[in-house]
Amino acid sequence: MNRHNIFTVYRKELRDSLRDRRTVMSMIVIPTLMIPGIMAVAIGVSTRAINKAREEVPTVMVLGGDDSPVLRAALAAHPKLHLVRTAANWKQRISDKQLRAVIDIPAGFDAALERGTPAEVKIYHYKGELRSGFAVGELRDFLNGYREKTVTARLVGRGLPAALVKPFEVRTENVAPPEKVGGNMIGGLIPYLFIILCFTGAMYPAMDLTAGEKERGTMETILCSPVARTDLVLGKFLMVLTASLTTAVISTVVLGVSIAVRVATLGDSGMAAAASSGMDMTLDPAGLLLVLAMVLPVAVLFCAVLLAVSLFAKSIKEASSYASPMIILIIIPAMMGLMPGVELNTRLALVPILNIALVSKELVSGVFHWHYLALIFGSTCAYAAVALAFCVHMFNRESVLFRS
Repeated sequence: MNRHNIFTVYRKELRDSLRDRRTVMSMIVIPTLMIPGIMAVAIGVSTRAINKAREEVPTVMVLGGDDSPVLRAALAAHPKLHLVRTAANWKQRISDKQLRAVIDIPAGFDAALERGTPAEVKIYHYKGELRSGFAVGELRDFLNGYREKTVTARLVGRGLPAALVKPFEVRTENVAPPEKVGGNMIGGLIPYLFIILCFTGAMYPAMDLTAGEKERGTMETILCSPVARTDLVLGKFLMVLTASLTTAVISTVVLGVSIAVRVATLGDSGMAAAASSGMDMTLDPAGLLLVLAMVLPVAVLFCAVLLAVSLFAKSIKEASSYASPMIILIIIPAMMGLMPGVELNTRLALVPILNIALVSKELVSGVFHWHYLALIFGSTCAYAAVALAFCVHMFNRESVLFRS
């Protein structure tokens, strides 16, 4: 292995790739526009959806309660509830999102309150649906207030203080730093984007430097040069790795700039409002840099695998048909890192891609599990070394280079 020959091949491939507009698009333009675009769309859509759902007066249906006019009158007078006429198909209407919730008042409710007999009010809703959830929250607040008024009236009627059944208040306050809150909210999305962009950033250069050479008829010319095949494949590998890492670095920079611009635009009051609405985007900068470092062996793995797969193809079209389905194998473990309840442990630390997604989610929250970081980095480097060795082996096989 000759380092001079490797870097000579690398410089030649880098110069040729920078002249190719498609390579520049995949390395620079797409990640530069993609990250802020995804952030702007995701934040804008989710913020508008949440605000619109919160401002909407939910449509609620009342079942029963014909003998409880006091409660029905209180419900009808509530300004944040829109009561609709009772219908037999109320379950279907909830499922079709035409109705947000249904409150079922048991028979004799008002009379039971007068007697002091316990009664049960049911609320039917669409679990997991945003607007139905807001409707349930509004109904719960109303019923809790109605219950407190009833209890207060009973106590006052017996000459007892209202504080007798409410001796203390319960308040919640967040003590986690902003970066932990922001990392918990969107931490899983950051490694997901980096992993996908690393793969897509390496895909086109890998196909162009192998199957593209075959298609253009220049592979034979390159093999006739006085450079060992191992040096040739390592030079091409470095070029593909450069494309992949350039995409990841640009993504990191653009992400940091996007967050900084958002913080500067919103100001302190705007950031406080965003945090209260669940849209805190504060991330740990050291964690972001460590995410980039953890992505390095993954990029090596992707580049080696893509080079080996593309080398087997006879044309870029065929290489694309081999490489494109591989993105599913990348997306599935990366998406598993976004699922709630999937926590990093020793076993998952050895699963490629999933381990990076899980540990990166912790890193952007400012949590550094150094033993897991060492295990994940080491195992991923081992996988990458095996993939690179396989790539070199494939490049030394005549049956692969001149497959017909």
